[in-house]
Amino acid sequence: MTDSTTFKATVASLNPDEVRSGLNSGTTATKLQLIQTLAEAGDVGFPLLMEFLLERQSASPTPVEGKVYQVLSAANSSEVQDFLKTHFSQGLVSPASEAQVDYSHLQQLLAQQDFLEADKLTLQKLCELSSQAAVERKWIYFSEIKRFSTTDLHTIDLLWRVYSEGKFGYSVQRKLWLGVGKNWEKLWPKIGWRQNGNWTRYPQEFTWDLTAPVGHLPLSNQLRGVRVIEALFSHPAWSDSSS
Repeated sequence: MTDSTTFKATVASLNPDEVRSGLNSGTTATKLQLIQTLAEAGDVGFPLLMEFLLERQSASPTPVEGKVYQVLSAANSSEVQDFLKTHFSQGLVSPASEAQVDYSHLQQLLAQQDFLEADKLTLQKLCELSSQAAVERKWIYFSEIKRFSTTDLHTIDLLWRVYSEGKFGYSVQRKLWLGVGKNWEKLWPKIGWRQNGNWTRYPQEFTWDLTAPVGHLPLSNQLRGVRVIEALFSHPAWSDSSS
């Protein structure tokens, strides 16, 4: 047998109950590794992934469900694509918005891991949350952030976290910021925005995939400096977190 056939046979020999148990227990890292194994098994692994995603449909999505959705979205299988159209036609996340902002395209970009375009669109969505004037100028004042809907910030953050294996998002960045005592000079190199004392140059020196440091995206520092990102991290949306 070929290596591929041998690998699929190995996966097929796994006890389905053990696979289900693995997907529902253990650490996130272990689950993500198992999902990748099932993805590489192709048609042998897809049924278990579809079953898992369907069972979790009513729960708030996590990076684990996000990874399963991404794997299935990339599958060259009419059965899998029909499954997604039937049960997840709008995507994995139902993006809530008090401001009536449409996040469907942002979800598509993040699900495809097109992080560069998703980052650009995230700034646009923040401008939409601010005002028509912000949309026209294409950036926001730090003073506008306090008016942002908590629901909308949670939606943007959830989309980034779910489709990045939990590596990206405002809440991720904020946790790191708190972890270094709100010290910006310690935060910048930690998230890859500053290297060897020099600012990372946009866009070519940023990392637009999951090899990036935790908290690398979205690029809030591109919005108008420290006052903007500090206002984002200080928003009441995160009041349920330690501060």
